[in-house]
Amino acid sequence: MSMRGMDLLTLQELSKRDLERVFELTKELRARVAVGDLPPVLSGKSVAMIFQRPSTRTRISFEVAIRQLGGHPIYLSWEELQLARGETIEDTARVLSRYVDAVVARVSLHSDLEKLAEEAPVPVINALSNRFHPCQVVADLFTMLEHKGYLEGLKVAYVGDGTNVCNTLLVGCTKMGVDISVACPKGYDPDSQAIEWARENAEETGALVEILRDPAKAVEGADVVYTDTFVSMGLEAEREKRLKVFLPKYQVNLELMSKANPDAIFMHCLPAHRGEEVADEVIDGPMSVVFDQAENRLHTQRALLALIV
Repeated sequence: MSMRGMDLLTLQELSKRDLERVFELTKELRARVAVGDLPPVLSGKSVAMIFQRPSTRTRISFEVAIRQLGGHPIYLSWEELQLARGETIEDTARVLSRYVDAVVARVSLHSDLEKLAEEAPVPVINALSNRFHPCQVVADLFTMLEHKGYLEGLKVAYVGDGTNVCNTLLVGCTKMGVDISVACPKGYDPDSQAIEWARENAEETGALVEILRDPAKAVEGADVVYTDTFVSMGLEAEREKRLKVFLPKYQVNLELMSKANPDAIFMHCLPAHRGEEVADEVIDGPMSVVFDQAENRLHTQRALLALIV
């Protein structure tokens, strides 16, 4: 089935074969970029990039990818649009679709993204919402594939808050037959829809899904240890309360990493709050692949854009 023109909102839209195609094209386009031979598949196309939340990796990787493929990115902050003055998401979607060939949107509420996608006849790509971050996890899976040589049968341990990244990892890992153990405090579980999808996917691929409270148990025998911030964007008012809940038990440090497989890798979607969810000796140590992971945002998004837009 073709991915052309589809919306990418949660990652559940993509099949295992779709993801394999993304990884294959990622490798091909990365090799072609190295010799200056990228196909201008977005030539004559414009992509609106709506950003309600701040960004480093997502914005820059998308802008560069669109330009490398011959397209024209149009960066639009929420405040620059009439959305800030009360125009509805639906009306904005209808207007933008008459000007551009795709919309990349980074929003606070996933429900806003769903409204945008429902009304826009052009493809909408989720560049982060409060519930899902599909482009991040496509890059994460590609990074695991690069470093481990395979996906099916790997074990990922996610430690910390049940964030949008955790939700999407549950979906993405189980699509590819990767076992995933999530360790989080009570009250900070992943999204119930993400867990339901993960269990459905696991029935097809044979992946194992665990939601635990004990980080040491989750990390035991893991090939990949992953964490994210304890205080996500928009939750700054809860910072003190959250740090009391998560620290020190849920910090990924050398002691916790020692319970994983000896050749385990450490992953983080960044930005990292050093000394909180991860210790310096882990993120700066030989097991860390966080900067390969960040670079792969560019490579996998190039492939996603080529296949969807």
